Formats: sequence, C-alpha cells, structure tokens
Amino acid sequence: MAETAVIIDYGSGNLRSAEKALARVARDAGLDCIIKVTDKPDDVRAADRIILPGVGAFADCRNGLLAIDGLRDAIQEKVRVEGKPFLGICVGMQLMAMEGHEFGVHKGMGWIEGAIRAMRPSDNSLKIPHMGWNDVALTDAGRNHPVAGVLEPGDHAYFVHSYHMELNADAALLGTTQYGGQVTAVVGADNMIGTQFHPEKSQAVGLKFLKAFLEWRP
Repeated sequence: MAETAVIIDYGSGNLRSAEKALARVARDAGLDCIIKVTDKPDDVRAADRIILPGVGAFADCRNGLLAIDGLRDAIQEKVRVEGKPFLGICVGMQLMAMEGHEFGVHKGMGWIEGAIRAMRPSDNSLKIPHMGWNDVALTDAGRNHPVAGVLEPGDHAYFVHSYHMELNADAALLGTTQYGGQVTAVVGADNMIGTQFHPEKSQAVGLKFLKAFLEWRP
C-alpha cells in the first residue's frame, strides 16, 4: 500500500517547491509514496509522514498553525503519540523548540529543548538575514543518523533566516554551519528531524536528504 506524506499548509512555507521536490524524489527512487499538501486535520491523522515547512516570523507561523481548528492537535497526535516520521523545515524546524524570541516570547511545540533567538554574527560585516549557500558539518550523532547521515563533508545547503535555534543540550544537535559563529543547521530526536536550511532549494544535496527522510523507518 502506498504511503502518504503530507505537507502542512498553514499559510506559511514554500509549499509548491517542497511538493515538487518530494514528488521528484519519490518518483526517481521508485518509492510508493503520495505527496499531499493539506490544511485538513483528518488528512494529517491519515498520514504516514508529516512535513512542516515555514517562512517568516516565528509568531506569525505559530498563529497560522493554531488558527486552523484541530490542526496542531492532529500533528501532535501523529508525531508524539503515534511516532510518525516528522520533518520541520526552516521556521517549521524552529517551531519544534520550546519557545521563540522574535517580536516577543512565544511558545513552540516544545519537542526540542531549546529556544529561537536572533542571530548575532561575531563579524559585523556579515549581513542578516543569513542568505545563501553554506556547508553543513555533522556532529557524531548526525553522522550516525539515518537521514542527516546522508550529508557528506563539503555538502552545501541553502539557508534564509535571521533567527536560529539555541539548544539547551547537544543531544538533539545533528549538524551545524558557520556564520560568524556556530549556527544550528539540523536537529533531531526520536522520530523527528528538522533543518534550518531548505532542502527543497538545495538541489542535489537537498534531494538526497529528502529521499532519506521518505525512506526513514524510525
């Protein structure tokens, strides 16, 4: 039976780019997987995999998610109760944290022990937002992770962000990049993984990451 991977539509995210990239990966890899963009809680409850994209401010994305009746609860049920594979992208990853400090303090999903704070590069010549291609260096945990571990030394991914996740402990840290200091690039715990970069915009590197996610059996 075909799996269904749902991309959550809550008014924020590169939905069509993510849909195209995931559909291409599934087709090229011969995976029996349906890619579906949806804002319906019932679709989420029927899904085998969940992808939460996100572009913009933390609070706006959080409010957009909460504005759709039953959507957050459906995601919580599938991810934290049933243990279905979850991928958060950019602000979708940031929403996994305990809270976000962008235009005030706002609660996140509370799945990863950390907070979202403004980037402050040590080099004042570096512009914010951090925008462009950067290499991703995996931690020991990242190298051993079934999804993050497909990234190789020298692989570059595409970033666009002004805030990043500051973790309370390194256990969930799978990968970093450098931009006037260490920046969290990949996090993960149990059946969840998140990327600050955009795999759907990261060409071959992003496609192999998405393929690993669609094949992941946590």
